[in-house]
Amino acid sequence: MVKIGCDIDGNLDDSKFSEPIPWVGIYVAAASMACLLGMVTDAINGIRHRRFWFPCKFFSLNATTLTLIAVSVKLSVDLNTPMPRRQDQLAKLSSSVLMCTIIGNSLPSLATMENKEILMTLMAVGIIVLTVIVNICIQFGTGVIYVFWIEHVSVMFLMLVLLALMSSSALTIPMTKKILQLLYNKEYKLALKEGSYEIGETVVNKLREDLMKYWMMAHTSSPQFVMGRSATCTASGAFCLLSAMILAEAILRSYFMPWTFKFCSGESDYKWANILIFVVQTIAVGVGTIAPAFRWFIAINFRCPKNQKESCKKLFKVEVYWIKTLLRMKECPLSIQIRDKRYRKLAHGAEVFCLNFCIQMQKGIVLMSKAVTLISIFFVSRILRCCNYCKEVMSKFNNNVSSINSGEESQPSSKLDLRRFVLHLEGEDDLVELMMKKNCDATNHWIQVGEKQQPKRLLMLLEKSTISQGFKGVGEFDSDQVPPLDAEKPPNCWALPVVTMASIAVALPNINSCLTEELICTLNEALPYVKFIENDLDREGNLINIRMAADVVWLGVDLYRKWLDVDLHQLSLQEKNPKETLQTLADAAKRTYQEFKLKHIYVCLKEIPSKWPAKVLLANSMYRISQNILLNYECRHGHTSERLFEELRIMISDILSACLTNLPRVISMKCLNSAIEDSEDSVRHAVYILGKSKKIIKMLEKRSPNLGPNQMGNIDEWCSMHKQKSPLYFIPCSPKSETEAAASKSSDLYLTIE
Repeated sequence: MVKIGCDIDGNLDDSKFSEPIPWVGIYVAAASMACLLGMVTDAINGIRHRRFWFPCKFFSLNATTLTLIAVSVKLSVDLNTPMPRRQDQLAKLSSSVLMCTIIGNSLPSLATMENKEILMTLMAVGIIVLTVIVNICIQFGTGVIYVFWIEHVSVMFLMLVLLALMSSSALTIPMTKKILQLLYNKEYKLALKEGSYEIGETVVNKLREDLMKYWMMAHTSSPQFVMGRSATCTASGAFCLLSAMILAEAILRSYFMPWTFKFCSGESDYKWANILIFVVQTIAVGVGTIAPAFRWFIAINFRCPKNQKESCKKLFKVEVYWIKTLLRMKECPLSIQIRDKRYRKLAHGAEVFCLNFCIQMQKGIVLMSKAVTLISIFFVSRILRCCNYCKEVMSKFNNNVSSINSGEESQPSSKLDLRRFVLHLEGEDDLVELMMKKNCDATNHWIQVGEKQQPKRLLMLLEKSTISQGFKGVGEFDSDQVPPLDAEKPPNCWALPVVTMASIAVALPNINSCLTEELICTLNEALPYVKFIENDLDREGNLINIRMAADVVWLGVDLYRKWLDVDLHQLSLQEKNPKETLQTLADAAKRTYQEFKLKHIYVCLKEIPSKWPAKVLLANSMYRISQNILLNYECRHGHTSERLFEELRIMISDILSACLTNLPRVISMKCLNSAIEDSEDSVRHAVYILGKSKKIIKMLEKRSPNLGPNQMGNIDEWCSMHKQKSPLYFIPCSPKSETEAAASKSSDLYLTIE
C-alpha cells in the first residue's frame, strides 16, 4: 500500500505541493480587499462629513485588522516561492508599500486606545514590520527578488521611519489626553457659569449657543484630531505619499521603459492569483494614501501663515508634552527589587542612560518631523499662495455680484466668538483662528440634520397633554389606594407605565385598529427620547432592570401584540366591556406574580424590589395600573372603550411630556459626562437631538414643575408632588344611584380637584 505523500518507491512526492498556492493567493487578495474596503469607508466618511483629517473609524489598528495586515503582506515574507515575471515582482513591491500605507493611514487610531492597548499594538506592528524587512533582505540574497532593489530598500527605510513616527506619537498620547481633559473640564465649567441668559432668550437658543461652545471644545480636543494635526502624523503623511510614488514609479518604468529591466521567463506558483493580488493592493495603496496625504497637505496649509519667518522660529522647538512621559519614567524608581546595592545602582544607571537616549531620540524624531513640514512648506507654499489668491479674487467677485443682486448692504451677522473654546496644545497657537473658522458651523449643520427628522406623531400626542394642569396624568396612573402585591413597591421608570398603559389600550374592545396602530407608531418615536433621558439620568444603574423590563414588554406589544403570554389582539376581539378587559389583565398579572412566588423566587424579591425579575416587575406594573383604572371606572358611569382609550392616551402624553422636560438638562449633561475619546460623538449626538426636539422643548420650556433637577428626572417624585397637591385624587367612590348619576352628568371633573 502506497502512503499518501509518498511515491511508489517510498520517497516524498512533492509534485502537488504547489497546487493550492493560487487559492492562498486569493486568500491574500481577499485580506487586501478587506483592508481596502476599510480605508475606502474611512475616506468616504471623512469627505462626506468634511473632516479632512480623516479619523480612523472603520479601519483602525486592532486584533482583526492586524490579522488582515499579516495576511496581506504574505508575498513580502514568502521566502521560497519563485516570482519570475514582471507582475510577480511588482506584487512583491506592492505588498511592502501596502504596509507603509496602512501604518500612515491608521496612525490616528492609536489616540483612541488605552495605554496597554497602545503598547500591545505597537509591538504587533513592530513584529510585522521587522519580519517583512528581514524576509525581504533574505530574498535579496536568494534571488527571489532580483529587480526593484532600490525601490525595495527605499520602502524598507520608509517602513522603519513610519514605525519610529508611530512609536514617537504613541509616547505623547497619555499626556495629551490628560492635558486636554483638564482643559475641557475647565472650559466646560466656565461655559456653564457664563451661560447665555439674555432677557427673552429661549431655552433652544441658550442650548444652541452652549452646544456651539461644547462642540468647539470637543472637536478640537478629539484625540484623533490632535494626533492628525501633530508634527509626527504630518510627516507620516509625507512618507506615506512618498512610498506610493515609489510604487507608481516602479509600475510606470516597468511598463513604459521595459528595456531597463530583464525579467525571467516562467510562471509563479501563485499563477493568475498574483495579478489579482497586485491589482487589489495597488488600488489599496492609492486609496489608503488619500487620508495621510490630506493630513499632510492640510497641516502645510495650516502652517503657511503670512509671517512665515516667525513661524519657522517657533517650529524648531520640542514642546514638553512630547517627552513628559519619558521624564516621568526617569523620575520613578525601579520597579524591580534588587537587594545588592551595587547591582541596584548599576540597574538605575542603565535605566537613566536608556531613558536619556530615548528622550534624545524622541526629540530627534520630533525635530525631523518638523523639518519635513518645513521642507514641504518650502515646496508647496507657492502653489498654496496661488490657490489662496484665486480664492480671494473669486470671493470678491461673488460678493460684488451678491451685493448688486440684493441692492442693499448685508448686515454683519453677530457670531459667537469661539476662540477661547478652541482647545490646543503648546505650540499650536497659530492654529486657533484656522480651527475656529473651519469648524464653527458644524453645530448648525447637525441641528439642521435633526430638524429634518422631527417626530411628527409624538408632537401631535404631546398636544393632548394637560400642560396647563401640570401634567396631572403623571399622578393618575398609580394610586396608594390599590393594595400592593407585595409588602414593598418597586420604583418606576418613565418607560414602564407608558408601555403598560399602551398594552391596556391595545387590549380594549371596539377600538379602531388604525387608532391602536397610530399609538404604537407614536410610542416607537417617543421611546428613544425616553431612553436617551433615562440613560443619562440613571448613570448608577439603579433602574436598569426596570428599564430592561419595559424594553422586553414593548418588543412583544410592538411586534406580536402580546403582553407577556397574553394575546392583546385576541382579547380586544372578545365581546367584553372595558371593565372585564381590565379585570382580565389584572388577573393575568396577579397570576404571573404568584407563579414566581411558588417557584421560591419570592424570597429574593423582598430584598431589592428594583432587582426583581422582568416578569415580576411587569406583572406588578400591570396589576397596579389596571386596578387603578378599575377603581376610577367604578366611579364613572357610561365609561366607553373609546373614552377610556382617549384618557389612556392623555395619561401617556402627560407622562411623556413630564419626562421630556428633562431634555435640556440631559442634552447639556451629555457634553460633559464622557471620556475625551467620546466627547466629540457625545456632543454631536446632543446637537442632533436638539435639532430633532426643538419643537418639543419650545412646547414644554415654560411648564417645568417646582422640583429640583434630580427630582425632575424621577417619575416617583412627580407622583408624590401631584398627590400632595391634590389629595382627593383617586379616592374610591361608592356606587351612585341613578338620580345622583344624572345630576353629575354636567361635569366629569369632580374627581380631580386641584
